Amino acid sequence: MTHQVHHRTVTVRGLDVSYREAGPSDAPVLLLLHGFPSSSHMFRELIPLLADRYRVIAPDHIGFGRSAAPGVTEFPYTFAELAAVTGEFTELLGLARYALYVQDYGAPIGLRLALAHPERVTAIVTQNGNAYEEGLGAEAWAPVLALIEKRTPETEAPVREIYTLDGVKWQYLHGVSDPTLVSPDAYEHDAAGLARPGQSEIQLALISDYGSNFALYPAFHAYFRESGVPLLAVWGAHDEIFVPKGALAFRRDLPEAEIHLLPTGHFALETHVDQIAALMRDFLGRRVATT
Repeated sequence: MTHQVHHRTVTVRGLDVSYREAGPSDAPVLLLLHGFPSSSHMFRELIPLLADRYRVIAPDHIGFGRSAAPGVTEFPYTFAELAAVTGEFTELLGLARYALYVQDYGAPIGLRLALAHPERVTAIVTQNGNAYEEGLGAEAWAPVLALIEKRTPETEAPVREIYTLDGVKWQYLHGVSDPTLVSPDAYEHDAAGLARPGQSEIQLALISDYGSNFALYPAFHAYFRESGVPLLAVWGAHDEIFVPKGALAFRRDLPEAEIHLLPTGHFALETHVDQIAALMRDFLGRRVATT
């Protein structure tokens, strides 16, 4: 059965938040939070594979996709603010309980939601969504850590390369054994978004704030231990941005975490969407009530 995906927009704090939605309105909710430099577009193939059983909702963060992208003088591009907008988005849609799917930037945004309202989060699926220092790939993160330590034109220059087509393409193709399996539409779509006016400054402001997530790692770990939230890690094992040690680290605070390392890279959905959907259906079917 084909499940239609709706493309909707709501207003949060005067800003348009675009989102994709599919599935029965009374089904358990899956909230999909995308990473950099993508949008809800990264879930285009996953959503229909889950919508028979779940109400699947995937917003574009402010500054990404089809959501509003005010300039850096109009909106504070921090992870705290993106999480706050996402929290208000869930309340506007009446999402009292939901399982999270987090990838890349979506991880600290989603985990901030969990810290604010742990009672709302029924489970977490993390796909290359990091919460541990050992998950940071040394080479990929070196220029970003230098920028976080001190933002100057010199530290900005190598980070700006991440926002080029070649930089985005590398994020999609590294660690993928057969790059022909990755649709060029995916990385060209993201690169086009980054080429819009004002995007370079927006993304520099946001990545400069990434250190605020490191400061919350102890709180995230305490949340895992205290809540015992069911967690599934489906991780591209060849990712050089968030390396497999980051997936395995979840067991330190959640001994029952289910961890699967897949033979692919950072954007695992591009090559392994069927496997990830099957793992999610099994995991959520066992660990989260369906009514």
